[in-house]
Amino acid sequence: MLAEIKGLNEECGVFGVWGHSDAAHLTYYGLHSLQHRGQEGSGIVVTDGETLKISKGLGLVTEVFGLGELESLKGNAAIGHVRYSTAGDKGYENVQPLLFNSQSGSLALAHNGNLVNAIALRRQLEFQGSIFQTSSDTEVLAHLIRRGGFLNIEEQVKNSLPMLKGAYAYIILTENKLIAALDPNGFRPLSIGRLDGAYVIASETCAFDVIGATYERDVLPGEMIIIDDTGMRSERFTVNVNRSICSMEYIYFARPDSNVDSVNVHSARKRLGKKLAEEAAVEADVVTGVPDSSISAAIGYAEATGIPYELGLLKNRYVGRTFIQPSQEMRERGVKMKLSPVRGVVEGKRVVMVDDSIVRGTTSRRIVKLLRDAGATEVHVRISSPPIENPCFYGIDTSSREELIAASMTIEEIRQEIGADSLAFISTDGLLEAIGRNSNEENCGQCLACFTGKYPTEIYPEKSGKSQTIVSGN
Repeated sequence: MLAEIKGLNEECGVFGVWGHSDAAHLTYYGLHSLQHRGQEGSGIVVTDGETLKISKGLGLVTEVFGLGELESLKGNAAIGHVRYSTAGDKGYENVQPLLFNSQSGSLALAHNGNLVNAIALRRQLEFQGSIFQTSSDTEVLAHLIRRGGFLNIEEQVKNSLPMLKGAYAYIILTENKLIAALDPNGFRPLSIGRLDGAYVIASETCAFDVIGATYERDVLPGEMIIIDDTGMRSERFTVNVNRSICSMEYIYFARPDSNVDSVNVHSARKRLGKKLAEEAAVEADVVTGVPDSSISAAIGYAEATGIPYELGLLKNRYVGRTFIQPSQEMRERGVKMKLSPVRGVVEGKRVVMVDDSIVRGTTSRRIVKLLRDAGATEVHVRISSPPIENPCFYGIDTSSREELIAASMTIEEIRQEIGADSLAFISTDGLLEAIGRNSNEENCGQCLACFTGKYPTEIYPEKSGKSQTIVSGN
């Protein structure tokens, strides 16, 4: 739903193309389709086979890249990035891709995810003489790669990746190679496509549809893809893999027209809504979803219960991001500017409001109030994710338990806090069933850490507190 206000943000999207004469323009359109994954900054790096050229800036893709910038990016290969930045880290220097030049050649990096051992690695590298130019954990990989000395770039990357812990989907560009890699848990989606003989890499398959590319397959956990003028080949940088796709990709982050691990996101969300109805039906007159990510689940809930689905909440798509202010008063105005209740739909009605998650509870409370002010006689809140009780360390900005309302309140206490007549969350087993996973398997293929507190990787001490000095590379 309202990512800027709600406080639940995925960190970025990556895109790359090799072997196309219009690589920069393809990357522009690919990034535009991934804009939902990050709105604070974007960048593109191209290669003409001899040099790398970069253009990047703060803002949306359409704000950063005018015709002049794209026309100056000539080359048959490119990588791009859209970024959501954490508080206090919105500087130009951290906008990706990051470009590094040296006597042995240039290197550009785009990263989706978050390294849980970034602080420890950075301290070690600085002790050994490395000088960092950004506060991004993405730069850690660049220094590890360059420590490879006279090894070729493929071996340098392959030797460096096992040192990283956490979530990462990387796309790396040199003058004559494009390399993609996914962490051993496969937290983030990363897919391979083809277009007129060119290779395309993207965070989501919706980017392929926009540019007319054909989906080939997903990058596998622990896999490194190397693409150059001889074609594409695959190598494993580890055999110790444990597939743990972030469940919020299905619930909230990915676009409904994307497929994540061969599962269509819209279909998964509809099944989430149907399962939620099975677990927590309620007598009501109308079902509505909080736009946009909850619409599919709301439709599923309505279909399962037989209660009519209506557009009870409308999103104003022409409101900029400048209204988001730290004060309580401005946040209240922000919700009203962003969302409008449809009085003719909800007035005098018992309303089921379906949403994807509750993080801090503040936005849910405001939306419930909007519906009541528009004349709803009852507001029943249904959430298509289990309660978020634990912070995420893999690239979502819920950094501490203190920020999460479900970590300190019962469901009844949350209901009272947001002012709903009733409140229910989908169960963890219901979530897995709706996505298509077997909850009885020890490794169900999903990361459920924010719900269960069981993290797929070791969490380093630096990541468990608020005194963080290295930010997500997204």
